[in-house]
Amino acid sequence: MKNIKMKIARTEADLSQEQLAETVGVTRQTINLIETGNYNPSLKLCIAICKALNKNLNDLFWEE
Repeated sequence: MKNIKMKIARTEADLSQEQLAETVGVTRQTINLIETGNYNPSLKLCIAICKALNKNLNDLFWEE
């Protein structure tokens, strides 16, 4: 399942995939895989992404 919420939060924060990746310590490809739903990130990475985007886990990773 695609993570549209994460992509929207990233673009609202005016960050490229590369910038977010650098902030959380992963590659741009990892961010792309998470956004396209082809990678299941660890809880540690999810928390780092949330902090970087000023969101909480429910905002970005809870499926409705």
